[in-house]
Parts: sequence; structure tokens; C-alpha cells
Amino acid sequence: METIINKVAESGIVTLDLAPFIPGDTIAAFDIRPFLFREMILREKDYRAALAEYDWQQFSGRHVAIYCTADAIVPVWAYMLAVFYLQNIAASVYFGTPTELIKVIIEKRIAAIDANEYEGKRVVLKGCGDTHIPEAAYVAATQHLLPVVKSLMYGEPCSTVPVFKRK
Repeated sequence: METIINKVAESGIVTLDLAPFIPGDTIAAFDIRPFLFREMILREKDYRAALAEYDWQQFSGRHVAIYCTADAIVPVWAYMLAVFYLQNIAASVYFGTPTELIKVIIEKRIAAIDANEYEGKRVVLKGCGDTHIPEAAYVAATQHLLPVVKSLMYGEPCSTVPVFKRK
């Protein structure tokens, strides 16, 4: 009887799953559009009154993207005033769309990886899973790991696409 050898397990390949770096439901959006008069003009007195009565607790512990979906000129102080209300409630506040905020958070989390853990190793960035991983995560991880890894691949240990191999 022939012994079956698991070559993948013996290959020394380290899999890095990027799913834990995705912020998920911790992202929230604050759109200034509903506070505009006729979706065009921001009236200072009305805006200040509306913000004072707004339910800010919905943003508790969340990363908040502040932006305006209306094609309107919004004064800078309007965003600043929203930050004032969010400062002790939100985990962080970012000017831009929720999609842009997700990219920023992913890049920060990946930059915090201790690259020394992967020094000289064969690393595969996991390519399949239940969580959608934005391309920005793969770009950030590749840029962060290239200087230290022996090789970098994409996919699964049993079926990888080689990206880089140190000679």
C-alpha cells in the first residue's frame, strides 16, 4: 500500500487571509445632502440646529465617512462641524465615501502587519472565501510583503498563481 503524502502541508507555504483586515459593518456614512435646502444650499442656522438635534449615537464606535452626494458647494466648516459632533462617539472620521474609507482602513491595518513574521517565507495571499476582498487589500499586502518574503503567490496553497520569487 502506497502512503499518500500531503505535499501542500510539507511545502512550508504560509497563507495570509486578508478577510480579517476588512472593516465590515463598522463603517457608517454621514451624508450632508439631507441637510441642504432644496439639495443645493447649506443654510448655517438650519444646519446647526439640525445637527444639534441629530441622533449621533448611531455612529458609536464606528468609522464614519463624511461626504455629500448632492452636486452642491458645501463649505468646509460644515464638514468640520459634523466632526465636532462625532469626535467622542465615532472610532474615526474620514472625509470621503464609505468605499474610500474602507480602503484607507484596510491599508492602515495591513501596514500594521509585522512583516518580519514573513521574512524569507513563501507566502500565499488567500484568494477564495466568503468575504469580498477589495483589490486595494491585495495591492497593499503585496507592497508591504515584497521586500521580505522569499516568494509571494495568490490563491490557495494547492493552486497558486506565482507573483514574485526571490532569486
